[in-house]
Amino acid sequence: MKKIGIACDHAGYEMKEFLVGYLTAKGFEVLDFGTHSPESVDYPDYAHALATAVEQGEVCGGVGLCGSGEGMAISLNKHQGIRAGLCWNTEVASLIRCHNNANVIVLPARFISNDEAVAILDAYFAAEFEGGRHERRVAKIPVNGQ
Repeated sequence: MKKIGIACDHAGYEMKEFLVGYLTAKGFEVLDFGTHSPESVDYPDYAHALATAVEQGEVCGGVGLCGSGEGMAISLNKHQGIRAGLCWNTEVASLIRCHNNANVIVLPARFISNDEAVAILDAYFAAEFEGGRHERRVAKIPVNGQ
């Protein structure tokens, strides 16, 4: 069973709750880093918890959600070794995995439906990193300040 993390702010809470059930039914073990209610919170707190779990190998990847997805993606990408990509359709979801070897997918909860989120996640998890010229490009992304 593949273990993944999920995190959101208040704007992504309802979609996160739906996706935890969906991903669990698909056979994933899901570690939920919150938030755990629709009350207003600060997205970086939850992004940092998810990113740390990915960095430490506690989970093999993750899903982040916030209203636009931008704040979550920016916060996640401040961590070394995190390659988080914001996705609003299935094509982008596939490309961030195939070309960028993204280890976290970020969804804009205020701009997509639950059905669209499911299709996006399915495309992301079905894709595989292509390597080749993309490996060279990904290798140029600094890790640990290098």
